[in-house]
Amino acid sequence: MSMATRTDTQSPAPHAADSHDLIRVQGARVNNLKDISIEIPKRRLTVFTGVSGSGKSSLVFGTIAAESQRMINETYSAFVQGFMPTLTRPEVDVLDGLTTAIIVDQQRMGADARSTVGTATDANAMLRIVFSRLGQPHIGSPNAFSFNVPSVRASGAITIERGAGKTVKQTFTRTGGMCPRCEGRGTVSDIDLTQLFDDSKSIAEGAITIPGWKTDSWWTVRIYAESGFLDPNKPIRKYTKKELHDFLHHEPTKVKVEGINLTYEGLIPKIQKSFLSKDREALQPHIRAFVDRAVTFTTCPECDGTRLSEAARSARIGGINIADASAMQINDLAEWVHGLDEPSVAPLLATLRRTLDSFVEIGLGYLSLDRPSGTLSGGEAQRTKMIRHLGSSLTDVTYVFDEPTIGLHPHDIQRMNNLLLRLRDKGNTVLVVEHKPETIAIADHVVDLGPGAGTAGGTVCFEGTLEGLRASDTLTGRHLDDRAALKKTVRTPTGTLAIRDATAHNLRDVNVDIPLGVLVVVTGVAGSGKTSLVHGSIPAGEGVVSIDQGAIRGSRRSNPATYTGMLDPIRKAFAKANGVKPALFSANSEGACPNCNGAGVIYTDLAMMAGVATTCEECEGKRYQASVLDHHLGGRDISEVLAMSVTDAEEFFSTGEARTPAAHAILDRLADVGLGYLSLGQPLTTLSGGERQRLKLATHMAEKGGVYVLDEPTTGLHLADVEQLLGLLDRLVDSGKSVIVVEHHQAVMAHADWIIDLGPGAGHDGGRIVFEGTPADLVAARSTLTGEHLAAYVGT
Repeated sequence: MSMATRTDTQSPAPHAADSHDLIRVQGARVNNLKDISIEIPKRRLTVFTGVSGSGKSSLVFGTIAAESQRMINETYSAFVQGFMPTLTRPEVDVLDGLTTAIIVDQQRMGADARSTVGTATDANAMLRIVFSRLGQPHIGSPNAFSFNVPSVRASGAITIERGAGKTVKQTFTRTGGMCPRCEGRGTVSDIDLTQLFDDSKSIAEGAITIPGWKTDSWWTVRIYAESGFLDPNKPIRKYTKKELHDFLHHEPTKVKVEGINLTYEGLIPKIQKSFLSKDREALQPHIRAFVDRAVTFTTCPECDGTRLSEAARSARIGGINIADASAMQINDLAEWVHGLDEPSVAPLLATLRRTLDSFVEIGLGYLSLDRPSGTLSGGEAQRTKMIRHLGSSLTDVTYVFDEPTIGLHPHDIQRMNNLLLRLRDKGNTVLVVEHKPETIAIADHVVDLGPGAGTAGGTVCFEGTLEGLRASDTLTGRHLDDRAALKKTVRTPTGTLAIRDATAHNLRDVNVDIPLGVLVVVTGVAGSGKTSLVHGSIPAGEGVVSIDQGAIRGSRRSNPATYTGMLDPIRKAFAKANGVKPALFSANSEGACPNCNGAGVIYTDLAMMAGVATTCEECEGKRYQASVLDHHLGGRDISEVLAMSVTDAEEFFSTGEARTPAAHAILDRLADVGLGYLSLGQPLTTLSGGERQRLKLATHMAEKGGVYVLDEPTTGLHLADVEQLLGLLDRLVDSGKSVIVVEHHQAVMAHADWIIDLGPGAGHDGGRIVFEGTPADLVAARSTLTGEHLAAYVGT
């Protein structure tokens, strides 16, 4: 087919459609942004930098990505919008040149007991179809291989209302893959009844000892007392066999209590539904402590932890059943799938291969498909979400990433950089919020926000190239080439913590003596076994304070004052000074404004339209009744105190009438972790990832313990803040504590007294100690990947 030749010699004028090559933001005021205006080039990689809390996420996620998503949602019918999350229009004057935004954030994946890496990425669905087509013997449809689908059998008469209508006998069966014993969870629970109730007491005397089940709570204990099944005044140990069965195992039954229809069921099924059906990590700390005391989880003896029925495990392809395939390391599974050759399912196998290859390419080849998704770290969860976008044919899309290098060893950062560049080179706009200099270095365009955090941030300090940033006098520019030096002298250990024959996850009978009284850093590539060693093998006895990456759970009513427990001494100080009850000074209790119930805003639900939040006219957003604000402490009312920054409050509660040592101690710890700029009443939902991690650290610092275990404390920290964190770790060690840190940041490694390096690879290629010693010895030996990167970092 011949191509038409052009005869004109003049270059044509640019097409109007090609002029839209910028995303323009004017007058952005989301959270702490101060009316900023900015132009971001399309089809380029733009990195947003600045200290934690400077407004990066507010600009990228809260403004650009949020408006893009809102406008896409508006293209659906009102019926569909009713099922979608409602998004309000961000506070911004002009947003121009937006394209479809795909957000890949650090939100942990759902910690549901039934969710695994395979179910979260659709790899399981494809694998089930493969086994339903090729597995021998053939046992049924893909449902027969799903641990979330129970087998069902039913028979009976059904009436078909058509024409004259006739009744026919029908039998219905559905073959599911769920193990009937553990119901597809892989574990069975055994409950210690002595932790649920005191059998020497009666129900009326408060025999039930489950957290939150008070004697007078009619929705729980009163149901047992007034159901008619039990005598509420009889001690439990004197129950007959039938009474004990009704108390512990009774089927759900409708009962009337004080004229209200309620459901009565035995204590054990009630506990299983309310506590054990949820993931342990998703429970509140006091409930989790109760579950740990009362329940022992053991691998299901029937399915051996595979979650699958015997029939599902009987079908095999070349000697491998679906449980074996799901338990394989993904890079091994990818190799096995590549070896399958069956024309009848060729398109499916090709897609499955592509998905599994994406796992390997993104550095997650060490995971297995049966790994519970709730156990993935923030970085692993983010990279898992990236997988579905890697092979996408979409172009001219805006990809938005939130610190994609979190949880990555320096060795893996280059691989992540290549993926970001690949997405850009397909014609996409890539926006990345990032602190690591290695990723800032690949940016086509850099936007630096600041100069400080919170109210001291929210302005654009610099826009331009990397060279321009380096030459600029911004905080990021000055710290971009910071390199921590190796310590001249290291501390001497005061003892050792012995770990023997550790086999958690991929650890290979690891024996190691962790020195105490010093700063120990545990390193290694992602998946090498660091968390398994530190969180899974260190005995969680007395004196071990573990601070992991788990998200802080809190609503818009929670704030730093409530989360840290600081509000209690503050309320007591106000109550004492004014001769009234402490409950008056809680916006969630008696002191709440009756109009907005202490929220400070009135929410108007507009169905599928975005809800509207308006400041409460009665309390003007202060959240308290007017009479409460008449009470003062040190010349300030409670709403003024909650509006203070940590730094101002620290001074306020240190002297004079307002002197409150308990509150001052908590404020000192918040200032120590670099949160001096936070206001005491700022909702937790508005805090950035780095701020939440440090808030958790400040809270745990109060716990009595000799050994602190920290999981990547530099997460979300700006280069300038890492120095402050190192100072905090030093102060902890100098005060007599032992600090063990799982970390990838080379500045923390260089600052360590002792390094334990795991590897040499990830998954079954890891799980061994490849180095123990001082950072200087590691750099000198250069025998491991960590050693090579640390040597390059310190410039030796």
